[in-house]
Amino acid sequence: MMDRRRIIILAVVAVLLVAGIATSGFGLLRSKSGGPLTLHGNVDIREVDMAFRVNGRISGIAVDEGAKVTEGQVLATLATDTLDSRIAQADARVAQAQAQFAKARNGARRQDLAQARARVAAASAVLENAEHDYNRRQPLLAPGAISRDVWDQTVADRDRARAQLAEAQQAAALLSAGSRPEDVAAAAADVRAAQAARSGSATDLSDTRLIAATAGTVVTRAREPGAIVQPGETVLTLAIQRPLRVRAYVAETELSRISPGMKVEVTADGNAKAYRGTIGYISPRAEFTPKSVETENLRTDLVYQLRIIVDDPDDALRQGQPVTIRVPGARPSLKN
Repeated sequence: MMDRRRIIILAVVAVLLVAGIATSGFGLLRSKSGGPLTLHGNVDIREVDMAFRVNGRISGIAVDEGAKVTEGQVLATLATDTLDSRIAQADARVAQAQAQFAKARNGARRQDLAQARARVAAASAVLENAEHDYNRRQPLLAPGAISRDVWDQTVADRDRARAQLAEAQQAAALLSAGSRPEDVAAAAADVRAAQAARSGSATDLSDTRLIAATAGTVVTRAREPGAIVQPGETVLTLAIQRPLRVRAYVAETELSRISPGMKVEVTADGNAKAYRGTIGYISPRAEFTPKSVETENLRTDLVYQLRIIVDDPDDALRQGQPVTIRVPGARPSLKN
């Protein structure tokens, strides 16, 4: 009888124990999930299309597909005949504008001033002679010694001589005063405009060389020497290899286990090397699992994109390649 009770009690305890484990203590207990976190992703494809800013005929391409290039390396060139002519024209225009500015700033030459003073002296002599004739003939008008026509001509000659003297004096004064400030400013502006046009032509000339903005590998050679290209038309495509980035996704339930700055290990199929990396960015926005990502969860689960910077990449790690990311320092998470 006692053994039967003992058996029943043990059976009840066993059932309760199994039920407690299956329900996490009937909902009163929470279990910790820890250990390394495994994620999946791909090496980022980072490419840049290299193109000329100006149009022209390609005179040469120095690299072929598969070539490794360094930052600042000349990759291709355009023919410069037309631009060389534009530079020469721009230089002549700058010289002309500078000469006009110097003329406006320096004012009249000594010879110009001397010529103006000579004109004033000549006009004064003419006026003096005209006034002498006027004074001599005026007493002769009343007694009829001269005709009215002669007297009218004498008056007209005197008035014309006065006007010519005034004109010569004003011209001499203008030369003495020099150029107006507005004329000097306008001439200076012409110089700046000519220099700006020349600078633009020089920039166009420098842009006939296609220079690598970053180190990388040539993956596409789209044009050949002799081709006429338009501004922005792709000539070469470079794959940017450094820094090498991995794009991965973490499930919403595992998001609390990682943070930027954590160290990770990156591995690829068929490659025995484990690369070191650092989590550099975690997206603040959730999205549905991309089809290109293989996870153990349903594809409708929410995930967060993260970017990993590989610290020690080599040529064995290729862009677009699927990789596995292990986060050994992932924090434990609590699951119901």
